[in-house]
Amino acid sequence: MQMPVPNPAVLDRRDWLVARLQEVLPADAVIHDPAETRAYECDALTAYRCPPLAVVLPYTTEQVAAALKVCHDAGVPVVPRGSGTSLAGGAMPTADSVILGVARLREVLEVDTLNRAIRVQAGITNLAVSGAVEEAGFFYAPDPSSQLACAIAGNIAMNSGGAHCLKYGVTTNNLLGVTMVLMDGTVVELGGPYMDAGGLDLLGVVCGSEGQLGVVTEAWLRILPKPEGARPVLIGFDSNEVAGACVSDIIKAGVLPVAIEFMDRPCIRATEDFAKAGYPDCEALLIVEVEGSGPEIDEQLGLIRQIAAKHAPVEFRESGSEAESARIWLGRKSAFGAMGNINDYMCLDGTIPVSALPFVLKRIKEMSGEVGLDVANVFHAGDGNMHPLILFDANKPGDLEKCEAFGAEILKLCVEVGGCLTGEHGVGIEKRDLMTVQYDPADLEAQMRIKDVFDPRWLLNPAKVFPLAASDTRRAAA
Repeated sequence: MQMPVPNPAVLDRRDWLVARLQEVLPADAVIHDPAETRAYECDALTAYRCPPLAVVLPYTTEQVAAALKVCHDAGVPVVPRGSGTSLAGGAMPTADSVILGVARLREVLEVDTLNRAIRVQAGITNLAVSGAVEEAGFFYAPDPSSQLACAIAGNIAMNSGGAHCLKYGVTTNNLLGVTMVLMDGTVVELGGPYMDAGGLDLLGVVCGSEGQLGVVTEAWLRILPKPEGARPVLIGFDSNEVAGACVSDIIKAGVLPVAIEFMDRPCIRATEDFAKAGYPDCEALLIVEVEGSGPEIDEQLGLIRQIAAKHAPVEFRESGSEAESARIWLGRKSAFGAMGNINDYMCLDGTIPVSALPFVLKRIKEMSGEVGLDVANVFHAGDGNMHPLILFDANKPGDLEKCEAFGAEILKLCVEVGGCLTGEHGVGIEKRDLMTVQYDPADLEAQMRIKDVFDPRWLLNPAKVFPLAASDTRRAAA
């Protein structure tokens, strides 16, 4: 006897959705076994976890569009995901959502060295973009610390920067165009392999929108000729405040290094134990790198030496070879892993005016003593993009909550001195309820109206960026 075909109306919601997705995607592109979807229940903000309904991993823009249309028609929220390296919970799912990962979209599609551009699928890693053009003498400038793993899709979503953004800018300064799929499955093209597109700057709206407006599947990126040479110096100081003052003076003097990185004693000690980079025993250090021709490098480093001398450095070490340069950068590139090797921590991402560095560093130290939680500082000092690492014990009841409250006060301090809540990590879930500190209701309303246009049903990346009460109300109304 033939069994009756089950009515979709009475099927379990997840099973029905999975069946619909399997109709439009390859069999291996739909993951629904709870044991397998567990790998996607959080991103690099591991303090919070939530299993999704299912995970889809398409191979093409057309498959992304098909998956989004199924979810749109069913009213199912979708959380876009790059490599899952977000430190703000930007790719954390909700229990009623589908994760849409772009990890399989990792091809280099076109290289145009004449126009200094490269077209890639958005799942390719940041470092792989430079690798694709290295032999031709080019590189891709933004270089987040996670560049070995992080995807271009996530870089665009969060407007990521990196150590060398002081000179070359962050993702938005190096993004030329995108192919993006809207929530209803519509594919749109913004920008292209040229310096500027006509009409409204929709590309500027998309970059940094945290997956709220669409899913980026391809990108045109600016590539640059590799500099003739580069040389870092390592400068040690007796206090964080003095190191901060030196950074401010370098910027005021009109010198434009390619990078100015800051590390304090707790971070220096951890990285030395971990990476053995040969850093000096001091309270704070700066890594300052300049580039250009030999005479240009010598001139810039001469000015930096003069400026640093006014702050009585305990050490001024100039690289004399590629091996020495690699060692100077080794500890900085290893810092986040080194800190994680010794302690649980929360990494913040406030940005402040460079002139406020001495005061903010002093105030963070005072706040640390008041709260009773240690802080290690490692950050992009040249553009004031701070990354205080608040150390806590994840196994100690109440410590995470105390850490989060402390982090909120540091971010409020950043806004108070004229800065902002995030420089490159995004808002995600971490800072969504702090948005009212930086923006008034009219500002937030304007931002939410933009989402209304791109995603009228508020199905893309729910519960992120905007204060939860506001986004829940918007979504209910939609």
